[in-house]
Amino acid sequence: MAQFELLARCPTTRARVSRLTLAHGTTMLPTFMPVATQAAIKGLTPQQVESLGVTLILNNTYHLNLRPGTKVLSEAGGAHKFQGWNKNLLTDSGGFQLVSLSKFTTITEEGALFESPFTGEPTMLTPEESISIQHAIGGDIIMQLDDVVPSLSPDHARVEEAMERSVRWLDRCITRHNASGKQDRQNLFAIVQGGLDLELRDRCLTQMLERKDQVAGFAIGGLSGGEEKDVFWRIISRCTEKLPEDRPRYSMGIGFAEDLLVCVALGIDMADCVFPTRTARFGVALTPHGPVNLRLAKYANDFGPIDPECPCPTCAEGTSRAMLHGTMTKETTAATAVTIHNITYQARLMGDARNAILNGTFPNYLKTFFATYFGDVGYPEWCVNALRSVGVDLLEGGEVKVVSGSGAKWE
Repeated sequence: MAQFELLARCPTTRARVSRLTLAHGTTMLPTFMPVATQAAIKGLTPQQVESLGVTLILNNTYHLNLRPGTKVLSEAGGAHKFQGWNKNLLTDSGGFQLVSLSKFTTITEEGALFESPFTGEPTMLTPEESISIQHAIGGDIIMQLDDVVPSLSPDHARVEEAMERSVRWLDRCITRHNASGKQDRQNLFAIVQGGLDLELRDRCLTQMLERKDQVAGFAIGGLSGGEEKDVFWRIISRCTEKLPEDRPRYSMGIGFAEDLLVCVALGIDMADCVFPTRTARFGVALTPHGPVNLRLAKYANDFGPIDPECPCPTCAEGTSRAMLHGTMTKETTAATAVTIHNITYQARLMGDARNAILNGTFPNYLKTFFATYFGDVGYPEWCVNALRSVGVDLLEGGEVKVVSGSGAKWE
């Protein structure tokens, strides 16, 4: 059974530091989880990932069920041994594929009927089957199967139906998990749904909190689908206001640096996203001054590292921006080098946040980060609004402009 120990709280915001102990070790929260969809982070070995200080990654239940399948995973002794990963592992439930592969999917009360994109064969993913697959994978944290609809769906009735069905499916997941005898090593998380409707989110929270003693943590799902950021943060805030203090809180699909820090300030402990690894394969490196597109011609003669302050092997061993620019579309080593850097960037971002919370300086950390990251282009208005809601005024004592939209900056 997971052990969750709260170590420190920020006296201004809702940010906190905690220790999550699972069957494969300890993970300090807040943390970012790199996504190893098919039991691999593209371009890296498990040993490389572990050497970067990562202690928790994510595997995808839907894809691993298709390939290599639960028979192979069971024979291997679970996904840890299959992929050579010795640290903690979270498996999603397959619910996100209800959106990403919606053209292959039919939803009923029984479950999700998928048409395999490989063979065309139908596969029914029920709540019980999702839990059984995750048992075979062997994740230290397993997720309930939820009914997911696009965050921008105009069909309020469908969003409400999906929210209520997610609660019913949670009960079925709990029943299957409790009958498995695996509760001592695998920990079930509930997923709060309700779209962009605060009233639906409240109803879902109320029902799921009635099941608090049956789950080890809570996730917030159904976001990061293109919704307005000013709506996004309000949904996160409403959920963290009501979620219990003694359970981890996981915001699904969050990867931009500014999103991560706002979520931490609002009380989130865990996040995952393909952004840092996928964007690395497109030649984009993450830095304290914003993402850097190494494919741009201006980096052809830039012989400095991506970030001179970064301790990752790519930067510390002198790999230049010019070398990465010249090989990014030609050699896989360039994508690997930037992936190593981006994972390290995310780990440092969250590690620095933890240190600031422990030291009582988290509000100042936020102000320094945003001044460095956005100071020359203007702070995203939604970030200003979100952080003001928890007592941090990014504009205090300065004349930095505020911009609408996401505020994303690419160099």
